[in-house]
Amino acid sequence: MIIKKYKAATEKEAILMAREELGPDAVVMNVKTTKRKGIMKLFKKNTVELTAAIDDNVSEKSVVKEGYSEEAKNAIEEKINSLARLLEQQMNAGNEKNTEEPKDKETRGLNFDAVISEAASDVKGEKQTQNNKAPETIAKNKIVELIYNQLLENEVKKEIADDIIGESDDGNSKLPLDNILANVYQRIVLKLGEVKPLTTGENKPKIVFFVGNTGVGKTTTMAKLASKFKLEEKLDIAMLSIDTYRIAAIEQIKTYANILNTPMEVVYTPEDIKNYVEKYKDCDLIFVDTAGHSHRNEEQKKNLKEMVDAVADYETEVFLVVSAVVKYNDLVDIAKTYDKLFDYKLIFTKLDETRASGSILNLKLDMNKTLSYATWGQNVPEDIGVVNPQIVAKSLLGGAGDGSGF
Repeated sequence: MIIKKYKAATEKEAILMAREELGPDAVVMNVKTTKRKGIMKLFKKNTVELTAAIDDNVSEKSVVKEGYSEEAKNAIEEKINSLARLLEQQMNAGNEKNTEEPKDKETRGLNFDAVISEAASDVKGEKQTQNNKAPETIAKNKIVELIYNQLLENEVKKEIADDIIGESDDGNSKLPLDNILANVYQRIVLKLGEVKPLTTGENKPKIVFFVGNTGVGKTTTMAKLASKFKLEEKLDIAMLSIDTYRIAAIEQIKTYANILNTPMEVVYTPEDIKNYVEKYKDCDLIFVDTAGHSHRNEEQKKNLKEMVDAVADYETEVFLVVSAVVKYNDLVDIAKTYDKLFDYKLIFTKLDETRASGSILNLKLDMNKTLSYATWGQNVPEDIGVVNPQIVAKSLLGGAGDGSGF
C-alpha cells in the first residue's frame, strides 16, 4: 500500500492533488485542518493536510467488477490489518453502531465510496446484473464475502460466521469498507465477552486448579502464573502437584518452586490436599497441578473431582487448559467432559503453533465459558497474557502476526 500526504488550502484541492498523483482509485485515510493562531491568522490562511492511499498490488475496482482474485483478497486483508487501530479506537469510544463519521475525520479510515462511484460510472446506461443488483450492492457483497471467507479460513464455525455476518449487516449497501469491517469486528468482540483473569480471594487462601488432557502445557502454564503473582504482585504462593503419574512433572514444579522460593508438596490423596491447604492457609494463592489424562478415563475423572471437592470449604477456581492446535471436535469433547465435573474458565495454549484462532471464539460460544489466559511459548513467565478480545478479533479478520499477545 502506498500512503502519501498532501497539503492544500481546501480539502477539495487536496483530494484533486491526491487523485492526480495516485489515480482515481486513491482513497482518503485522514483529513486534518491546521488553524493559524495568534497574529499569524491575519497573514496566513488555514491549511488542510490530507492523507491518501492506494494499493500497489491491485485496485479496489477489480474487486467490484471482476469478483476477487487471491491478490484482491490479500489487499483487503492488508486493509483489515491497517484498520485495527482505528477500529479499536471506535470500540473504546463506545460507538456500538460504528455508523457515524467522526467530526474531525480522524478515524474515518479507508473509504470505499470512491470505488462504488467508479463502478457506478462504469455501468451507467447499461443494464444491471442478472440479479438486478446495483454496483454498490455488488461491491458490498464482495467485501462481505471476503470477510466471511477470512473467518472460515481461521476455522470459525460456519454457523458462528453466518451469525456474525448476519448481525453485522444493517442493510445499508453504501457503507464504506471501514464501517463494514467495524461492524464485524465489534460483533466478534462482543461475542468473546468479558475476560476474567485470576484474582485473589476474599479470604486466604484461594486454591487454583489447572486441569486438562496430557500434553497441553498445564505445568508450564501454572508456573507462568505463579511467577507473575509471586514476582510482580509480591503475593505469597504455594504449589502442589497431584500429578504422581509423571516423575518429570514433579521435578519440573520443584525446579520452579526453588527458583521462586515457594513451598511445593506432592499430593496423593484427598486427605493430603486438605492437610496441605491447612498448612499453607496463610498464602494468598495455592496452585495445584493435576495429572494429564484422557477425558474418557472415568476413574481418573472421579479421582480429580474428589481432590477438588476435598477443599470445597475454601474458595477455589478451576482453569481448563486446552491446546489451540487440537482438532475442534476433540476440544468440544474435552470441554463437555470437564463441564460435568465442575465450572471452569478457559486457558488456551500453543497459540504460536497455529495461525487459526477460531477455536477460541468457537469454544467460548459453544460451551458458554469465560475466557481467561492464552500462552504462546515456553518462556516463563513471559509467554502468557490475558486474552484480549480486540486482538483475537483482529486475528480472525486476518490482521494478526505471530500468534502472540492474546
